[in-house]
Amino acid sequence: MHSKKFPRLVALAALPLAMAAAQAQAEEMAIATILPENMSNNEVYPALIQFKNLVETRTDGEITVSIFGNSQLGSEVETASEVQGGRTLQSTIITTGAMSSFYDDYQLMTAPFIFDNWRQAWAFFDGDWFADFMSGTVEETNMRYLGTFDDGGGFVAFTNNERLIKTVEDLEGLNIRTEENPGHVAIMKSLGASATPLPWGEVVTALETGLADGQFNAPVLNTTFNFNEVTDYTTLTGHVYNSAAWLVSEEWFQSLTEAQQEAIVTSAREAIAIGHGMSGALATASWVESCERFEECYIMPPEERARMAEIATPAWKEWIVNDFGIEEEKVDAFLAEVKRVGEEVVESDMANYGP
Repeated sequence: MHSKKFPRLVALAALPLAMAAAQAQAEEMAIATILPENMSNNEVYPALIQFKNLVETRTDGEITVSIFGNSQLGSEVETASEVQGGRTLQSTIITTGAMSSFYDDYQLMTAPFIFDNWRQAWAFFDGDWFADFMSGTVEETNMRYLGTFDDGGGFVAFTNNERLIKTVEDLEGLNIRTEENPGHVAIMKSLGASATPLPWGEVVTALETGLADGQFNAPVLNTTFNFNEVTDYTTLTGHVYNSAAWLVSEEWFQSLTEAQQEAIVTSAREAIAIGHGMSGALATASWVESCERFEECYIMPPEERARMAEIATPAWKEWIVNDFGIEEEKVDAFLAEVKRVGEEVVESDMANYGP
């Protein structure tokens, strides 16, 4: 009698195990990034480690987080395409160019001289206006926006072989390598330089052979990739602010319980805050290192940055409206909000800590 019932008992016992295994698989959150799995040379990986710890603790292990760095799972475009499905990859972090290929409006982030300082940038990215602006990713891409990291510290610095750039006139006649982004090309041309769009893998060769006189990137990249070996001068202008959007599959997100969704969102917001602080620290340390490595270094003062912005912004706006096709009203609203946030930060500081 027992032998006849035993197979059924085994089957019944195995059923909860199979269900648990299927549930565990459904609740795994795999995150892709092109950055290294390193706790000290970038801001994203440490932030993701904190996110993993928070989510797994807050959900009591119901969601397990796996982080895949160093482009292990493919390029930014490839990983974002996988996240749209949400089956094998649930989340990714992609920089401006890749993000713009999925969500056209993100091209607004190529605007020149957009931020004056990190606190303005962070207040803007973490504010209600930008959250609403990015909510369109759900409908257009089937991906939900969780936050924005400062790519390499955000603000960029020129490096070049010809002269130290102190004014807009110093850019006249220089051939600057840019990303393959027409917005950056328009900015360089408006400032009197010529632009040579090249993929990342060709930058060093272009500088060595004279195909380009200079380039611009965040200081952390300029030192990490030893641009001091192929260029002599560096100027911190911050004329471009590089950023990276953190996305999660909307299909997968909606499959979670309300408590699990809350754990994802609140943990992501804390991770973003950690990333902001670390990116600022890394960028500051890298700029100090730049001044030790390059022959000369220079931080462009606010007055000259404002002068360059008066030239570059109208040229960029003409490109993004007439060539890229974003409505002028949307561009104006974007620029107005950036300005408002910057003014609000100063006013709040003075109200709370000033005379």
